[in-house]
Amino acid sequence: MSLVLIGRIGRPHGIKGEVILEGDLSAGDLHAVKNFTWRNRQGETRELTLRTARPAHDRVLLLFAGVHSREQASELTLGQLWAEDSLLPDAGPGQAYQFQLIGLKVMETGGRELGAIEQVIQTGAHAVYVVQGARELLIPATAEVVRNVDLAAGVVTVTLPAGLEDL
Repeated sequence: MSLVLIGRIGRPHGIKGEVILEGDLSAGDLHAVKNFTWRNRQGETRELTLRTARPAHDRVLLLFAGVHSREQASELTLGQLWAEDSLLPDAGPGQAYQFQLIGLKVMETGGRELGAIEQVIQTGAHAVYVVQGARELLIPATAEVVRNVDLAAGVVTVTLPAGLEDL
C-alpha cells in the first residue's frame, strides 16, 4: 500500500460539516476512493470515510462520516488528504494527476533539461508547473507548451514560450 497526496483541505463550507478540497480529483474519482487518511502539519493522522463529494464551481466540496458541523469541519482545515494509490481510478489516456507530476524531470524539446516539477499551481485559466532547476521557472501547462508527459520515463517535454526565461 502506498499513500499519495490527493489535495489539501480548505476552509469549511456552510454549517453542516462540508469542506473545500484543493486538488485535482473529480467528485466521481473521490467517490471511487471513499477512504482517506488526513494529516495535519504536526503529523497527526485521522482516517476519514467520504459521505459525499460534489462539484461547486471550480472546486469540490466534501462531507466525511462523523463530521456534522462547521466546528468539526474546521478541525480538518489545512490538513492534507491522502489515499491509497491502488484505489485511484486511471486518469485517462494522455492524462495525469497532479501528484504524479511532482518530481518529474522537465526537458525542452531541443533536449535541454530545465529542472524538475516542484509544485503545480491551479489558476483560473490553466495549471502552472513550478520547475526548479538552475533557476525557478513558471511554465504554463497548456497544449501549446506541454508536448508530452511520459510518466513511465519520468519526463515532461515542453516548448517554452518566447521570452519566458527572460522574466
